[in-house]
Amino acid sequence: MKWAALIVALCLPAAGFAQQDNADRARAAMALLQDASAQLEAAQSARDRVRALTQTIQAFEDGLGALRSGMRQAAVREARLTAQLQARNEEIATLLAILQRIGAQQSPVAFLHPGGPTGTARSGMLLAEMTPALHARASDLRRDLEDLQILRAMQTDAAGELSQGLNAVQAARTALNQAIAERTELPKRFTQDPVREAILIASAETLAGFANGLARVVEDETKAAPVTLSGKKGDLPLPVQGIVLHGAGQADAAGITRPGIILATRPQAIVTSPVAATIRYTGPLLDLGQVVILEPQTEVLFVLAGLDVVYGTAGEVIDAGAPLGLMGDAAAEIRGQLSTDGDDTGAERSETLYIEVRHQNAAEDPSLWFRTDKDG
Repeated sequence: MKWAALIVALCLPAAGFAQQDNADRARAAMALLQDASAQLEAAQSARDRVRALTQTIQAFEDGLGALRSGMRQAAVREARLTAQLQARNEEIATLLAILQRIGAQQSPVAFLHPGGPTGTARSGMLLAEMTPALHARASDLRRDLEDLQILRAMQTDAAGELSQGLNAVQAARTALNQAIAERTELPKRFTQDPVREAILIASAETLAGFANGLARVVEDETKAAPVTLSGKKGDLPLPVQGIVLHGAGQADAAGITRPGIILATRPQAIVTSPVAATIRYTGPLLDLGQVVILEPQTEVLFVLAGLDVVYGTAGEVIDAGAPLGLMGDAAAEIRGQLSTDGDDTGAERSETLYIEVRHQNAAEDPSLWFRTDKDG
């Protein structure tokens, strides 16, 4: 009978949905914010304050990304469960209608079962056993849906709190700008001749030409301590949270091919130094926008281009993790606070950072130096 097959199909075990990962991710994001805030409060010196503010901004970036991704996954799972529950409800309603029709039949009609009285009795026993299972199955689905709705509500509340905290992270960025301006204890390896630097900027036609002339605009350079990236090459963290949009030698959206890589980043994302290094240059350059050039070891330069705000001055020696600047488009960040598009979609990564590595003034693929195999 058709309704017998329907009973079997309804009682098959359904695939479950694990919500714990999303909940743990949300809690971890909030823990990052709390830890960074505690470090900010504990900061005493200007240098410590710069470090604490940097960690606070990174924690906000982690938290917002994690919560938006979790909200998106929860919404997909909720829609899937809702559709499944609706399908089960329709099937259960059909089956109950059949049961009601069977129960309303007079006993002489019931005895017309092809198996006779024995078949009718067996059929009744089957229905009696399967009906509670059907109700239990429907209850399980409703409970799953309620759990998922609770999870999504929790994430929505957390995202709302973080959205309200947008003013706080913007204030942290402002404070970071101030702390950078007040920072005086950074050691300086050299000073830059502003006239020679201006001439070099005006005359340079390529990044290679500019990099080659950097040494000629330096004054009072102290002997650099022997530094090597041996053992770190290929394992350096990316300077910003992002995903590789174009690899080395791949044409960008404008059809331009460059030897570096292009990362897609969030608006206002903070850019930090992957290693201890000397700042060789900060400012606008060619068609690259705001640029920071780092020298982590002799004859090696890391070029970071496309920032909106840059920190530091040429000659300063900075630690690994030191802030180098911020990406642009603050308006896009504000618009995207309530978006449920997660990091998986790339929809919120509207800014791009260009990274080029030069060794002995020859370009090398940055993927040979940085960990580019996953989201940074």
